[in-house]
Amino acid sequence: MSAFRIRPALPEEETQILAIADRLAAFEPSTRSSEEITGRERRALSEALARPSQDLTLLVADDPPLGLAGILLLETRWDYFTDERHGHVAILAVAQRAEGRGLGKALLAAAEEWGRARQFRRLTLSVFVDNQRARQLYSRQGWQPEIETHYKNLE
Repeated sequence: MSAFRIRPALPEEETQILAIADRLAAFEPSTRSSEEITGRERRALSEALARPSQDLTLLVADDPPLGLAGILLLETRWDYFTDERHGHVAILAVAQRAEGRGLGKALLAAAEEWGRARQFRRLTLSVFVDNQRARQLYSRQGWQPEIETHYKNLE
């Protein structure tokens, strides 16, 4: 296990950050194209770097031998049912070279710290049904499913 340093992202790291974002479709999605997923996630990351706000936090994980190895985009949202502010893990990605070293767990812990510092009672995240590896990680870390999104193509 490596000693990751999780810290705020720097604008000059955009190329490295976007390269890690390409991993977000590595689970071979069946409902959307990889290009659709990575294109949108790359846009969200670029926007977070270009227009920082107090409702968005972009963190990166550094590992001395591996370099930039993970990304975590956090945002403030409002609960539909209670209208209470809460934290949301918008993007979490780990570089392939860093898989299996506990970085996903460390990034989730950083998300929890971020949420507690803002006095949120709750954190949320979304995950594709096909992304079994991520779903297992979230479950092991105490995350529970609440709402499923269903879709129907109208084409």
